[in-house]
Amino acid sequence: MLDTAERRAPARRPKAEDRIDARLPAETKALIERAAVITGVTLSDFVISRAYEAARTVVGEHDTWLLSRRASKAFVEALLSPPKPNAALKAAAARYRSRSRDIAP
Repeated sequence: MLDTAERRAPARRPKAEDRIDARLPAETKALIERAAVITGVTLSDFVISRAYEAARTVVGEHDTWLLSRRASKAFVEALLSPPKPNAALKAAAARYRSRSRDIAP
């Protein structure tokens, strides 16, 4: 069983070490400050939480492919039965190989 001091210890957030500085118009800052007050958090906490939520959304959308049924079927078909390379693809592959040789040590 935990002693009294251990039971009462508040949970601590990880110590923040990095900073983000931003310049913004006074009207924008005032609006953000008002939103922070309305939600009952500090300006920093408001900005960080909203930026974090937006970042998760952007990264999630970037990392997730949502395809219609038709597009999904076409994608799988292309993977299982790829078309034969045409002249343009062969030329692009040749250019790539040529440039790769020039760059390689």
